Amino acid sequence: MEILDLKCAEFGYKIGQSASEDIIRKSLGVLQEDGVYAFFLWCASKAVKIQEESFNFLKEEVIMKNILQDEVEPLQAIRNKLKDNLDHLLFAKELLERTLVYARYHAKAKAKVEQAQEPVAEGSSD
Repeated sequence: MEILDLKCAEFGYKIGQSASEDIIRKSLGVLQEDGVYAFFLWCASKAVKIQEESFNFLKEEVIMKNILQDEVEPLQAIRNKLKDNLDHLLFAKELLERTLVYARYHAKAKAKVEQAQEPVAEGSSD
């Protein structure tokens, strides 16, 4: 049996490496306030990489592969496959929230490392 929290962390890392903390925070806010469909819709216009990784995450073997198996378009998949099962929809939302929280932490850590690696400008005085 695979631990889903570690799957969330794995995909959170992928998202955190490719998106800024700000855009991840905004996408998480849309997910929490407006739901899964609004999240994918918002990401389609503002954060395509987050949309792709999030949908790939849901299509993982241990997540919802058997439910989303033949879908290739996230919005259509949500409309067609999750519309009749509240448990599946809430499960997807919970896992996406956890994944985006991890992604936000990864993005924040990445930004701090990059900031620490920036060379100090010559002639600057403190």
